[in-house]
Amino acid sequence: MRNLFAWLWVASSTLSNARWLVCAIIIAISKLAIAQPADDLPVILAIGESTTAGYGVPAALSYPAQLQGLLTANGYNYRVVNFGRSGITTAMALSDLDRGLRLGPRIVLIALGGNDQGNQFAATRTKENLRKMVALYVRTGAQVFLADRNLPADRAAATATPSLFAELATEEGALLMPSLRAGVAGNADLLIADGSHPNGDGYAIVAQRIFSILKPTLVVPQHK
Repeated sequence: MRNLFAWLWVASSTLSNARWLVCAIIIAISKLAIAQPADDLPVILAIGESTTAGYGVPAALSYPAQLQGLLTANGYNYRVVNFGRSGITTAMALSDLDRGLRLGPRIVLIALGGNDQGNQFAATRTKENLRKMVALYVRTGAQVFLADRNLPADRAAATATPSLFAELATEEGALLMPSLRAGVAGNADLLIADGSHPNGDGYAIVAQRIFSILKPTLVVPQHK
């Protein structure tokens, strides 16, 4: 407990305003919660834009919902929480950070940045917003996966090699995962009528890919 309060004191001295102090307190509480046995299932938190929200399909066909189905079918006891919101920017996601931290997620999937690019926000602003988000979740002990945005369908800058997402993952201890649209973008059979967002089959591909990425991180099912 003494070490926990020492950590909180250091965190509060480095965060720039009251909101980040609140986040630091939530992190401390999350550390205690993770250390204690809990009846609730560990949380996988999916943070993102319209592709995470499941734009264009019923909620049951969104990638987080289909990921939940794969986890359950394979005996993995986790609860997937969908924090996707159409039109969300990194700044908007950052303002809602305390709500996500309160869940004490074990795994965090972050797929943001496209709406920043669409609104012509500076890449440095996007990176710093994401840095704050990734760093805070990492400090809680969560495993953070950050989606790359390196496809033309992601409005990626052709000259960005490596992408700011790849750089940030390395710098902040997150794991880089492929763009959510990888293997789906450009395939009309996997997209809704807007030619941009996946249909149910497209989201199934996204969910299967993420499930495969997560498997080494997941607690192995107990077979009787």
